[in-house]
Amino acid sequence: MLVKMAPTEPTAPDAIAQYITDGLERQSPDNLRTIAAYAEDLAAYKEAQAEAELEGQDEEVVRETSEEVDDLPDEVPGKASVVIKEINDNRYYYYQWRDGEKIRSKYKAPVNPSE
Repeated sequence: MLVKMAPTEPTAPDAIAQYITDGLERQSPDNLRTIAAYAEDLAAYKEAQAEAELEGQDEEVVRETSEEVDDLPDEVPGKASVVIKEINDNRYYYYQWRDGEKIRSKYKAPVNPSE
């Protein structure tokens, strides 16, 4: 004879604020699925908005020598370029590359090391 176990309640990730998890726990399964779909759409919208802002920034592409490309962090592909971004009147080097339809960036260093 098989004994059916009761499902285990999931634990909310620490990154989710308590007031959000409290509200979610009061929702029906149908509402939770609707909320999940909305959250996916909202995340996609925010990613697209951030990408559009990134593409709209004035960037200066810096050419690297092949020796410098060997020093890329593990998560940065070899096809990455180095760009200079100005943020709050400070200039920074970023690795930047295209990942499918998205533009990815990873901080490298300040242009002026004293910043």
